[in-house]
Amino acid sequence: MSLQQPLGPVMCDVVGHSLSDAEREILQHPLVGGVILFTRNYDNPDQLAALCAEIHALRNPALIIAVDHEGGRVQRFRSGFTRLPAMRRIGEVWQLDAQHARYLAQDTGYVLAAELLAQGVDLSFTPVLDLDYGHSSVIGDRSFHRDPQVSAELAYALSLGLREAGMGSVGKHFPGHGFAEADSHVAMPTDSREFDEIWREDIVPYRHELKLVLSGVMPAHVVYENVDPNPAGFSRFWLQDVLRSRIGFNGVIFSDDLTMEGATVVGDIVARADAAHAAGCDMVLVCNRPDLTHDLLSRWQPQVSAESAARIDRLRPTARMHPETLPVEPRYQQAWHSLQQLTAT
Repeated sequence: MSLQQPLGPVMCDVVGHSLSDAEREILQHPLVGGVILFTRNYDNPDQLAALCAEIHALRNPALIIAVDHEGGRVQRFRSGFTRLPAMRRIGEVWQLDAQHARYLAQDTGYVLAAELLAQGVDLSFTPVLDLDYGHSSVIGDRSFHRDPQVSAELAYALSLGLREAGMGSVGKHFPGHGFAEADSHVAMPTDSREFDEIWREDIVPYRHELKLVLSGVMPAHVVYENVDPNPAGFSRFWLQDVLRSRIGFNGVIFSDDLTMEGATVVGDIVARADAAHAAGCDMVLVCNRPDLTHDLLSRWQPQVSAESAARIDRLRPTARMHPETLPVEPRYQQAWHSLQQLTAT
């Protein structure tokens, strides 16, 4: 029988292809609201569907199951899933035919979401809204384009494709990771530009009508040293003053993974979660460190607002197709063939 309790503000991970007894207990903790999956959690589509069903059956309402499944080099599930292009490839098409690039982006979003939803995954952390300055190896071809308006248009089209299939979208990494060279997984990136330049360039996609479609935003573990001394994900200025108030974004704000090197400047795992939550994050991610997940769940005591809880609840899919009917569904067939033509060139 499913445990009846609201979703909490922590998204954590699991180790393998199925749940251990210890993981079932952790996922029933009242602070947990979601699970993020990785390549290690995937063997084949049937196994993934069974894992998702097992996770969903633990709670009512069911936990949100998410994944980083963008396309290109960041695609967690490969065998049994369509190979998705890197977003830069769609940006290259824009240079030749902007309208065709929009269609390709929407088709990419549809295939991405439809295939994940069919196996039980609820949400992908995509699209990447960072600009391609050529500085950041961790972003690189994950970015649509250097031009912020092009990036906004293509991300909007991709998000429409996700929504058409029934899935929300999460823009990342606010206000922009493309200019900073260091990889926040292993270092503390800095960006020395002034606010006005970042507003005119990197924040354009978040100011676009895309903001009305995005279900969530994930801030960057980057310090914009001439704007605020705190990394963006721990900054009330970036999350409250800029993203919420000035831009008017009303969806979920996720922290990036609190175990990344770029998050350690704040303190231990509870201090990081406190700082992210105080800055305005609705949900915090703790990945690849079961010891830190256990520590956080045993010691963290956040006050979760009704507004924040409602935002998290709205992450649920609006549709989900059965995996056996997906391959013959006309919209899926059209989008799939569109992507085959792109990846073959």
